[in-house]
Amino acid sequence: PYFYAQYRQEYPAEHGKDYVILDTQGKGHYVGTVLSVRTRSPSWFGEGDEKIYIDGEPKASIWGTGTEDYFLSAWGLKTTSTPFFGVPYFDQWGIVGGHTSAYRWHIADPIVFEKGIKVTFEHFGWISPDENPQFKTHSWNEREDDYSSVAFWYQTGTPTFTARAPHARERALPNLDRIILAKDFAAEQYHGPGEVVVQDLDFYPDGHLFYKPEQAQNAWVEIPFEVQKKEPKRLLLVMTRAPDYGRYQASLNGVKLGGVIDLYSPDLSTWEYHLLDFWPEPGKYTLRLDCVGKAPVSSGHYLGIESVRLRQRRPRVVQYNHVPTEDWRTKPTLYE
Repeated sequence: PYFYAQYRQEYPAEHGKDYVILDTQGKGHYVGTVLSVRTRSPSWFGEGDEKIYIDGEPKASIWGTGTEDYFLSAWGLKTTSTPFFGVPYFDQWGIVGGHTSAYRWHIADPIVFEKGIKVTFEHFGWISPDENPQFKTHSWNEREDDYSSVAFWYQTGTPTFTARAPHARERALPNLDRIILAKDFAAEQYHGPGEVVVQDLDFYPDGHLFYKPEQAQNAWVEIPFEVQKKEPKRLLLVMTRAPDYGRYQASLNGVKLGGVIDLYSPDLSTWEYHLLDFWPEPGKYTLRLDCVGKAPVSSGHYLGIESVRLRQRRPRVVQYNHVPTEDWRTKPTLYE
């Protein structure tokens, strides 16, 4: 037999159809799956079952109980690595724009087929109420996340599939963000007492704004932006965490958003802080971060921020049109 690997992608997963990992005719055995997902909606994506059809059967004889179960995990996925299954990459739980990549090798349990095999996954999961036609939250919604995968199998005889990987340009995930770079607002009118520099870091191609106040009192940073069109967006911050960073409270046009952001970490890293789901009216906005102290183990009140971002929501938020007139100033909402 020959060893095969086939890449596929759907950006996003096609509505009304299970995502197909592999569909091939012939004799062989299936030995592995790599599945990568970028979430396009809030909450957990992985309630969909794997459904594996052997030798042309009309109903899958292998029908699982959830995506995380197929990858031999439970209660979701988290970064792990074993010889036969694992999650090498999982960045943040439940956000819009989260990334997951998982694998499972069927070495001790190959799936044997005589005439053909079709390996699929449902793309169902939890979702925010503004993406549900009844404006409800529950675990069984067809989601529209970005899927890509690689199937691995052995097969005898002449190859029976013609699929080829798309060009690298087509494999790149589409951009979801309008990015307002913080480094463009390093002038004195955009921060309180303390030095500001634009600092290069490996995980930011354009660097980040590094604010170094000596104390928490009167320490703040502001980043203005303008909205041209009313449409559903998620407001988030891409920020840096480090051993000498402080705690900050975010606000938008004077409205407090979420709880205190603790930027302390024993290691230098980047993190997305999601603040608000809203339909902003056209106009001018100011994102402000006020220092409110620091973690006891932190050695400073510093702040690092790469950008303010307005991230796209799925088109069905507009289609269902549940909350376009809700005033985010009186009821700031973040769907999780």
